Amino acid sequence: MFTGIVSAVGRVAKATRDGGRGKGEGHDGLVLEIRAPYKGLKRGESIAVNGACLTIERLVRGGFTVHVVETTQGRTLLAEYAPGRQVNLERAVRAADRLGGHLVQGHVDGVAEVVRAGVQGDARLYDLRVPSAVREVSIPQGSITVDGVSMTINALPGPELVQISVIPFTGKHTTLGQLAVGDRVHVEADVLGKYVRQLCRSER
Repeated sequence: MFTGIVSAVGRVAKATRDGGRGKGEGHDGLVLEIRAPYKGLKRGESIAVNGACLTIERLVRGGFTVHVVETTQGRTLLAEYAPGRQVNLERAVRAADRLGGHLVQGHVDGVAEVVRAGVQGDARLYDLRVPSAVREVSIPQGSITVDGVSMTINALPGPELVQISVIPFTGKHTTLGQLAVGDRVHVEADVLGKYVRQLCRSER
């Protein structure tokens, strides 16, 4: 479980198919080696990489590796990540931690596209075209996770759209400040909304 409060921006150092395994052993898998400033990481620890919950397989100098299975590749953009790509990182929340964002599972619901970027005061506004399953549980002032960052929904400007407002601090300390029209991002809908939707469907 995560909160969507990014604690570091890492960088993809290597992207390797098959992870050096023998033929037939995880042949469709992808191993990402990520540089990160963390200390005290452990093998088997969960970590969110641009909002996708992954497991640390190995510790390397200055970072760690994660194995991305085929199912995760199909739901995310991780298979497209190349060396040099910056990624938002968050370690799993502990029971005694402050819940600064909202409850985030790290289960990416799909990919959204930035269709409009603008400025309002000192904040940047982005209109995202999101999957229908995400849009139907989105409400103004509700929560959404964008590339691992807990965001408040600013408005719903269209049937497929969700608008977020990125304040200067968030833009500086995450990758969201670099977004431009045409960019694609991971999105995770608010888990509470998803449960309510399922309960309502079950009662029909």
